Amino acid sequence: MTRIPRPTAEEMIRKTFARFTDDEIIPKAREMDEAGKFPRWMFEKIAKTGAYAMRYPRKIGGAGGNTTQFCIMVEELARGSMSVAAFTAMQCLMGTNFLYQYGTKDHHERLLKPALRGEKVASFALTEADAATDLGGAKTMAVRDGDHWLINGSKTWITNAPVADFFTVLCQTDKTQGLKGLNFFLIERETPGLYVSKKFEKLGTRATEIAELAFSDVRIPLENRLGQDGQGVGNLMRILAVIRTMTAALSIGLARAAFECSKRYSLERTQFKKRIGSFQLIQQKIANMATEIWGANLMTYKAAEMIDRGERALKEASMAKYFASETACRASDEATRIYGAYSYSMEYDVQRFYRDCRFLLFGGGTSEILQTIISREEGVY
Repeated sequence: MTRIPRPTAEEMIRKTFARFTDDEIIPKAREMDEAGKFPRWMFEKIAKTGAYAMRYPRKIGGAGGNTTQFCIMVEELARGSMSVAAFTAMQCLMGTNFLYQYGTKDHHERLLKPALRGEKVASFALTEADAATDLGGAKTMAVRDGDHWLINGSKTWITNAPVADFFTVLCQTDKTQGLKGLNFFLIERETPGLYVSKKFEKLGTRATEIAELAFSDVRIPLENRLGQDGQGVGNLMRILAVIRTMTAALSIGLARAAFECSKRYSLERTQFKKRIGSFQLIQQKIANMATEIWGANLMTYKAAEMIDRGERALKEASMAKYFASETACRASDEATRIYGAYSYSMEYDVQRFYRDCRFLLFGGGTSEILQTIISREEGVY
């Protein structure tokens, strides 16, 4: 009797989230995009799948998953809606990672565990108006004042800011130390002196809300510094490969969506009494999209496997993010060319892919800075 092999954990995760995306996200993706608001009802639906707990150990209410499984999940969600995948990734990774690694038991009970259940919304505040890639240019200051930290400054382009319950915030504690003077701090939304601007109106990922934060004499307890003094950037570097690999997985999801729409349309649309898919130039576009998506997939999951084995993967993760995000942009652009004038209509999803793909070029490092990093990793600097 032939024994049918049991599906792997990765296969089961892909099947589960592919079904969720097909049944729950894709039918509502256009509605969420046009509303331009954080869909709390969708956030809560995703919570029921256990997605937010994917990366964390079972001892704190997590699912015990690894980076590969996490990337599979966000890839499938991005296939349905980049907005949904973006706020899910924030909740699973950047918004909660430092709290898990360096928070107190009280932080875990009051904030982390509820966030993993989808009862609280997390955010991560890194970027400033004059300090994005240049972390050393951060001006937001945290000054010790007795048994508290006093924080002043501002952050911009903060995902989930209008709806978040707590923030992990990068602050300078000693200007003379440069990068070694940077640390992360936990700031809860109701803390006096914390102000959140109205949400930004954006080109894409419109169901993910983004805003500015301002800190005016925000007073927090000493234990709200997340990590040892001067180790903020080092701690960030430890998860940077995961962030970039995750962003590559988001890119694959969007590229797949653009590709599938393009294939379907090429078999439906006729010109000169032929399906446009019979024309060689359309076939060339489809072939190039398929090839680049396959390449992005191989690179991304190779980097994820390296991370899961505990290997250094900064170069590989940077390559994967660079290649996959550019692949998503090319796939989205080619989809608009295959659809022709119809891509200019809000009725078709390809216009949303074209808008949303720009988000991928900035998160986790721009293509330009990634090329610099890859070159340095190869010994050229």
